[in-house]
Amino acid sequence: MSFVTVKSLSHYDRTVFCPADKSISVRAVILAAYAQGESVIKNLSLCDDVYSAIDCVRRLGASVETVGSEARIVGARFSGCKLDCGNSATTARLLIGLLSGLNGVYELDGDESLRSRPMRRVIEPLAAMGANIRSDDGRLPVKVVGGALRGCDYTLPVPSAQVKSALLLAGLNASSAVTVGNCGATRNHTENMLAAMGASVRASDNEACVAPSVLHAADLTVPGDASSAAYPICLALALRGRCTVKNVGINETRTAYIALLRSVGADIEYKNVVTGAEPTADICVSGGASRPFVIDENLAPRLIDEIPVLCALACFINGKSVVRGAGELRFKESDRIKATVQALRALGADIAETDDGIVVCGGKKLGFGTVDPHGDHRIAMSAAVAAASGGGARITGSECVSVSYPDFFKTGAVL
Repeated sequence: MSFVTVKSLSHYDRTVFCPADKSISVRAVILAAYAQGESVIKNLSLCDDVYSAIDCVRRLGASVETVGSEARIVGARFSGCKLDCGNSATTARLLIGLLSGLNGVYELDGDESLRSRPMRRVIEPLAAMGANIRSDDGRLPVKVVGGALRGCDYTLPVPSAQVKSALLLAGLNASSAVTVGNCGATRNHTENMLAAMGASVRASDNEACVAPSVLHAADLTVPGDASSAAYPICLALALRGRCTVKNVGINETRTAYIALLRSVGADIEYKNVVTGAEPTADICVSGGASRPFVIDENLAPRLIDEIPVLCALACFINGKSVVRGAGELRFKESDRIKATVQALRALGADIAETDDGIVVCGGKKLGFGTVDPHGDHRIAMSAAVAAASGGGARITGSECVSVSYPDFFKTGAVL
């Protein structure tokens, strides 16, 4: 297990190139591998989760050739096999949905962390469509015996882009349309990509629908990852410094944290905006956040991945910041409520967990500490932001950042 020492910074004024979007990259690999023809994906994320997706689609029969961050993918008719999804819940859940409607027997597994994550939320609605899926009490390993599926009209009990996407992909081969409701707060990358590949898809503010469709190859350039951009942005705000994060995806389903930061006084501008289904911009930040924030049950699903780093920033904002309605965090790569509190408390933060959230009393000076991120990339990077803004830290198991941001400790984002 490796570790990294993060030093305390007195100022911050940097230009950062964040990695390509992981969520879009995983979806692009899976859909291109299933589509008819050859797709070219540029600026593909080079993180572990994307490599797991590539390995899976190769095993399913697709041809994938990569040169740097460009991939040429020739789609194939998938055939039954064993798949290792690594640490990628997106890969596992989307493939369970897609493979449920295809002939063949597919066995999906993953690493220890992924085996602990719930798959029942995908399996149960798919089973209601007629899918034959066996699991280890709702977790990996999972066996999918592909076959005929019925269409459905399903309302998500908890907003989840991965569950929504799994059902929409199952709908490609169902007997009739699949409609998913209560998805207004979720990422819409799957809908955008399905439309670009010729699927019959309809989406509104709170509903998405896919009718049985054939996908055709399409070329795609992946934007920078909005969630990864949150780390240098929050670091600049904590130190009342400046930063520009280049070529970030600003899809409105991914930038709720930007709106939140602006609402508490942060000076954040978009420059060099490029429009399209997945718009991009350079995000420019200066100054600090002057007021504490409240994230409630309505907002939490829209910035669930950014909550740990927002809590790191809250340590440097005078007053009490509150997160509630974020119980979904307990089912990520780690229990992110508990892990965030433990990591920031190790640095001296006044922070406490609740059943479904976190309370941070900011303004207390942080000191040097040792942080165990419990193998969770977002906890490691959030702790690094707090450490660089405070008294530094020794972060153990720092290699876990390779899941989403392999060069985080090398690109100048923090060190």
